[in-house]
Amino acid sequence: MSFSAPAPRAGLDAATCGRVPADLPDHPAPSVRFYGRRRSDGPTPIIVHFHGGAFNSGSLDSGGKVGSLLAAAGAVVLSVDYPLAPAHPFPAAAEAGYAVLEWAQRNRRLLGGRGSPLLVAGEEAGGNIAAAVALMARDRGGPELAGQILLSPMLDACMGTASMRDAHASEQATLWADGWKQYLPCYCDAGHPYAAPLVNTRLGGLAPMLLLTARDDPLRDEAVHYARRVRQAGVRVTQAIVAGATDWPAALIGAAGVPAEWDDEVLAQVFTFLLTHPSGAVSVARSSAPAAMVRSSTARE
Repeated sequence: MSFSAPAPRAGLDAATCGRVPADLPDHPAPSVRFYGRRRSDGPTPIIVHFHGGAFNSGSLDSGGKVGSLLAAAGAVVLSVDYPLAPAHPFPAAAEAGYAVLEWAQRNRRLLGGRGSPLLVAGEEAGGNIAAAVALMARDRGGPELAGQILLSPMLDACMGTASMRDAHASEQATLWADGWKQYLPCYCDAGHPYAAPLVNTRLGGLAPMLLLTARDDPLRDEAVHYARRVRQAGVRVTQAIVAGATDWPAALIGAAGVPAEWDDEVLAQVFTFLLTHPSGAVSVARSSAPAAMVRSSTARE
């Protein structure tokens, strides 16, 4: 099957959009937007990315902030315009994400070069979908993932952690509660491991994880708890509370090119994660520029 927009060419920025051919019931094939460059001298990590928006909002535009940061770290990024609740409740978004991952696997040589590692990433509700797709890839026998990058992910449908209780009176907490209700119209789905990954009791065999949160992040405790349980299952986990980050996860959702004081730390964390993973080291290590320099050069283009 072919894609309706050109794939990234070596040495050139990719800023194209198109639809990924996929056999998905009840909604059209998902649209994607490319960020980043495919290297001309070796394989480039490919990241399938999911924007935030509490499951019921968000778009390719609102995923631009994180999508562009992932690309600046040295990856080709496919940001997915997944179907939204309430029109498309669980598992529509996760199935669409998995379909894009399968397409990326079939076209990985064109997208990133021979041997390019494949990862998933997402922020807020997109972090939930990325975690779900990583579980699906393990359970369905592929595609094989080199890593998962979760930024302030929504993982607990009960919203019962201490950090969330501190935010219960906020407008954002109300939006998350509404989002969960629309995404999981059947209460029984709150116990499904692909809907609320924190309830999963089988976490071994997952791809290595980079999990980022912030000190004032209401989703912090559920993210930290998930990272601890995944690590206890024998999975390599890199976890960080980003210094200087405030108003997460809301601050993660926005257009590309809007600067934040935490950009460099997030960029360095992602760059290091790609660099230190065995399958990602080949392509990223060839770049002699540190993460901050990568960001600066991207900003000038």
